Amino acid sequence: MSQLQPQQQQQQQQLNSNIPVSEIFWTLVDKADKKFSKIRDIPYYQRSRHDTHFSKVFKVYTQLWKFQQENRQKLIEAGLKRWEIGEIASRIGQLYFGQYMRTSDFNYLSESYIFYEAIFTRDYFKDGLFQDVNIANKQLRFLARFLTVCLLLNRREVLPQLVNQLKVLVDECKRVFVDSDFREWKVVVLEIGRFLKADTSFMNVRPVRYSLVLDSHPDTLPHVPVAIAKRNLKLRDAVLSSFHHNEVKFSELTIDTFRMLQCLEWEPSGSFYQSGGSKLSQNGATGSGRISYLQDIADPTLPANPRKAILYRPSLTHFVAVLATICEELPPDGILLVYLSASGAGSCGAGHNESGGINFGSRGDRGSNCIYPSDFLPFTRRPLLLVIDNENSKAFKVITEAEKGESVAMLLSPNRLPPFVSDCSHSSNGSLFTMFLTAPLQAFCLLLGFSGTDIDLDLYNKAEILLSASLNNWGLALASSDTLDPAWGQVLGDPFIRRLLLRFIFYQTVLTLYAPVYNKSDFLPTCVPSLPTPVLPPSHSYQSVIQQLASIFGATKHFIFSENVSPENIPSNVDQV
Repeated sequence: MSQLQPQQQQQQQQLNSNIPVSEIFWTLVDKADKKFSKIRDIPYYQRSRHDTHFSKVFKVYTQLWKFQQENRQKLIEAGLKRWEIGEIASRIGQLYFGQYMRTSDFNYLSESYIFYEAIFTRDYFKDGLFQDVNIANKQLRFLARFLTVCLLLNRREVLPQLVNQLKVLVDECKRVFVDSDFREWKVVVLEIGRFLKADTSFMNVRPVRYSLVLDSHPDTLPHVPVAIAKRNLKLRDAVLSSFHHNEVKFSELTIDTFRMLQCLEWEPSGSFYQSGGSKLSQNGATGSGRISYLQDIADPTLPANPRKAILYRPSLTHFVAVLATICEELPPDGILLVYLSASGAGSCGAGHNESGGINFGSRGDRGSNCIYPSDFLPFTRRPLLLVIDNENSKAFKVITEAEKGESVAMLLSPNRLPPFVSDCSHSSNGSLFTMFLTAPLQAFCLLLGFSGTDIDLDLYNKAEILLSASLNNWGLALASSDTLDPAWGQVLGDPFIRRLLLRFIFYQTVLTLYAPVYNKSDFLPTCVPSLPTPVLPPSHSYQSVIQQLASIFGATKHFIFSENVSPENIPSNVDQV
């Protein structure tokens, strides 16, 4: 309507004045429902080709939300129920969340939270909740979606209340609606309990996302010599997928993909969200009285996040289709990161010139869902970084012998897991390899048998400062190395990939010195192409940093250090960092 000429607008208003408010409202609802149904099932990884559809849906929901605000009392008198208002707000929250999943723009996630919080605090679905099973299911679905948004926003203070309400509601629904089956919702309650047990406050003591306050600012990252890196690539897209039996997950978000997703995003600047215009008015709308689209909510202090496609237990054909679509849309200066986390090779036998693959399907599927190294070859025409978390990860090294134009970079997990000082299995905590890439100091502590309740916060902060400074020093030395492979040189300027690579070095060094697996190569991760060992001062060397970290926690007995890094020979720089 905003595009009509003033005279047409006046004629339209005169026409509408003769139509009951409720009829206009339900016509808008029907229009919004039809447009919503068209975009609801569009895959998240198909982005640019559907941008116009999303803008049209946002536009009609803007009209609908504004109309119900301006005519709320008349609509209530005409029979509009509170749960119907909640349904509209929930749809808007879904739209924002869907846009976040398609674009990785954190601002959409924040806007989704605002609408879900309004529904929650105003109890839109309360009336008739235990008289109508459909309303009860709407409330259950809303709580599950709100929980997902709160997890991704790290709004931990809200989670206990949501989890408790979900549990109470499921129990009450089972009692009231005896003819309905709520077993799936009981599973959802168990899933969120397991998830929060793994995603503890200790794992979030430091933001998993890239923080401009705690991590190196992109503008300060060193430049690799032009002789090594003739171009500078940026992480533009990522495909994240995991498949483990009995893995920790909530909905289709596993603990491993959850950590990797956050690790590849910017931590929002607090000042923007404290002073922004997304305040709720009393009727549950945003302060402006309309739905905000991208230009209204963008945070100018942050670069764009790499776009991510989260695939939950994909079939091979679906996985390949997603890779093909994203490679087609990849910008000329972009590199695609593919993260695969799976347990065991399953029924994946060795193919021609291959030593097996990764099974992403159920047991007994005869390898139909196996991902082999050769499956990636068509996509090596574009820059590619593979992060493989699987006991058969080294089978993918053969890709380097058959690339179709670009050198593939790889971070490959060990063949075997080290024995933990405490019980820290994948089924309860997620992958150790992924944990070191996303929360390295917490992973270091858990490997040594410490939990959040065991760690003195002052000691932890001391270790965090040391590790951050050391990783930065290692990055500087690596960038100045004249033997750095161009495959790494061209991406070392990207803050996300640089951080992953330096944390990989930390993990590799920790396991190299870890006493239970000392001199056992099966327990070591692999980097392809291999990295040079940079020249570092004694107090910044790989071994001495591990020794200093272990000393902070009183855990040097768990490592085997060479004589030249024994405590009496190393000038510790912990207190001076």
